[in-house]
Amino acid sequence: MDKPVSSVEFETMLLGRHSLSAKARRGSGHLDRSAYTVLNRLRVQGPMSVGELSDAFGLDTSTLHRQTTAMREAGLVERIPDPDGGMARKFRLTAEGGRQLDAERAYNVRALERVLSDWTAEDVAAFAGFLKRFNTDIERIDKRPWPRP
Repeated sequence: MDKPVSSVEFETMLLGRHSLSAKARRGSGHLDRSAYTVLNRLRVQGPMSVGELSDAFGLDTSTLHRQTTAMREAGLVERIPDPDGGMARKFRLTAEGGRQLDAERAYNVRALERVLSDWTAEDVAAFAGFLKRFNTDIERIDKRPWPRP
């Protein structure tokens, strides 16, 4: 790996395989990765249709139908009329979905705090800044910006 970008590629591959809580997640009621991501998007952006979710994630609507059906059956989202008067029904985070999202996020933050416990506050802030820059550059290239709170 003579180029730094080769190191970035390798490390992002490893990052993708890591789970902050792989052992704890098996059968323990944690949200799966897709539900966690969709619920986060709904919290930040508000109600979205399957088509809007499909565009936002770059996935086909059949994938989003399966995911939203599972989340609806779990009581995490509900279908509502379009608040703006459009024809499509939209998905909105339920109180239970918000509760589980908050619990999952708190769990993930605690796991990250364990991983980063030996880092200085400055190193954590720099890492967060680089991650945000990395993600926003991907979003810019893909033309799919992610709304941030």
